[in-house]
Amino acid sequence: MKTIVIATSNQNKVKEYREILEPLGYEIKSLKDFDPIEIIEDGKTFEENALIKARALYQHTHHACISDDSGIEIEALNNEPGIYSARYLGEDTPYPEKHRVILERLKNAENRNAKFTCVIALVSDKGEKTFRGELKGEIAKAPKGEHGFGYDPIFYVPSLGKNTAELTAAEKNAISHRGQATRKLLQYLGENKDAA
Repeated sequence: MKTIVIATSNQNKVKEYREILEPLGYEIKSLKDFDPIEIIEDGKTFEENALIKARALYQHTHHACISDDSGIEIEALNNEPGIYSARYLGEDTPYPEKHRVILERLKNAENRNAKFTCVIALVSDKGEKTFRGELKGEIAKAPKGEHGFGYDPIFYVPSLGKNTAELTAAEKNAISHRGQATRKLLQYLGENKDAA
C-alpha cells in the first residue's frame, strides 16, 4: 500500500481524503503522524500556497504529498476572503462569528454570488502537479445545516436548493470544489500509476 501524506492537521480534511483515497489502496497520513514542521504560506494564489505546503512536506517526510489550498470568494466583497479564508478575521475567530460578519456585510447586497475554490498540489519523486476545482453558488441569507465545516453553513447551492452544510458527505463529495479537484487528481493517479 502506498503512503500519501496530506499537508494538514485539520481532521475534517483528513477524513474527507481518507473517504476518497483509501478505497483506491492508499494509506493516508497527516501532519500529526510526523515531527512538527512550520510552513509559511506566503503565496498569492491557491496554486502557490498548495505547492509551498506540498514541497515542504515532501522534503520533510520523503513520501508523496498532497496539499490543498482552498477558500471561499465572495463577489460583492472583492472576492474576499479568498486565500485568507481560514485566517479571515483572525485565525482563532470561530466560524459562526465569521459567518455573522459576512452575512452582516452582505445584508443589503443584491449580488450574493460566491464560489468555493480548491487547488490540490501533488509533489512526489516524479515531480509536481496541481488540480483545481470550483463550486459556484451564493451566500445564503442565514446559516443552515449540521454537516461539513468552515463556510458550509452559509454557502447555498441553487441547483440543489440547499446549503452545503445540509448535504451528506456523499452528496457534498459529488459536487464540492475539493471533490472536483480530487477526481482530477485520481484520474491523474489512475493514468500515471507511478505518480505517487
